[in-house]
Amino acid sequence: MLELLQVEADVGPCLEAYRSGNVVVAEHLAAEAARWPAFAERAAEYGFRSVVALPLRLRDERVGALNLFRADTGPMTTADVAVGQALADVATIGILHQRILTRSEVVNQQLQTALNTRLVIEQAKGVLAERGTVDMDRAFNLLRGHARRTNRRLAELAPDVVDGAETKEILGDQSD
Repeated sequence: MLELLQVEADVGPCLEAYRSGNVVVAEHLAAEAARWPAFAERAAEYGFRSVVALPLRLRDERVGALNLFRADTGPMTTADVAVGQALADVATIGILHQRILTRSEVVNQQLQTALNTRLVIEQAKGVLAERGTVDMDRAFNLLRGHARRTNRRLAELAPDVVDGAETKEILGDQSD
């Protein structure tokens, strides 16, 4: 809930760590009431007295931030901050890796769709060329012309041509 509060209020240690890329330390949240009024009040309600916000970053790229809350006031040990930052770094790598995989999957899907579309268009050209006894260039021009006249994409029209549903309409006098 504290994370959500920071996002909604657009202020808080987590957002500062994200925006700056630096560790943000608040050893006594009550003393930060002027800096983050709603956050400091709500954190106290939840029993938190101090916080360290660690950026999730890899080199210059920031993907978020992680808050480490304490029930006591005062500094967090250097070792605890180091472990927290190590976990934040691992999380960052995981997030960035997932983004790369997601982008790669999207590109692969787009390429596969383009290949499938091209394949069915080539099949439609072949059907028109064979049934209309025309060359492949003429078959493509007939296919494209019909798609334009009927306000359809080639990828939508081509399967109907392959199935025979649109072949006679496209060929018209060419089929004689």
